[in-house]
Amino acid sequence: MFTGIIEETGSVVAFTEAPDAWKLQIAAKAALQNVAVGDSIAVNGCCLTVTRFDAGNLHFDVLAETRRLTNFRELDAGSPVNLERSLRFDGKVGGHFVSGHVDGQGEVLVFEPRGADHYLKIRGPAGMGRYLVHKGSIAIDGISLTVAEVDGDAFAVWLIPHTVTVTNLRARAAGQRVNLEFDLLGKYVEKLLAPRL
Repeated sequence: MFTGIIEETGSVVAFTEAPDAWKLQIAAKAALQNVAVGDSIAVNGCCLTVTRFDAGNLHFDVLAETRRLTNFRELDAGSPVNLERSLRFDGKVGGHFVSGHVDGQGEVLVFEPRGADHYLKIRGPAGMGRYLVHKGSIAIDGISLTVAEVDGDAFAVWLIPHTVTVTNLRARAAGQRVNLEFDLLGKYVEKLLAPRL
């Protein structure tokens, strides 16, 4: 479980296919603090398990299915990725509860500065607009954000300069893909009410 508050932006060192799994190596600093093999770390909002680490790098095995369903297909050496260690029970919850299970990818439609802030509009997967609530929560590449506009399966958020500076969104542009995780509560409510409808 995560909160969607990004701890740092790491950098992909290598992402290569091996016989047993895709191997992802990320240069990091904050996410390495007190890390242990088996820990969960959200990478662009996708929960991955640390398989090994060294003084400056985290290593993960990535399923082919995970690579297919996320924007990991676009990762190359040097790609910035958002990193968040899993939630500690004695820690702060500054965003919202994020599971690290990506629901699908969205396409950036508009990303531009407007005054001191940035406006980001994304088209989500078809039919997923039912999980979008004005002023509700959404995780974009693992970042907890507030939905400002809803237009069918498309939505928009506003970003303060700090968020743009400390996350990988600073490198995003129209046409690129982002990982989306819709609010967990909405998905559970839908599942529980489905038999009654």
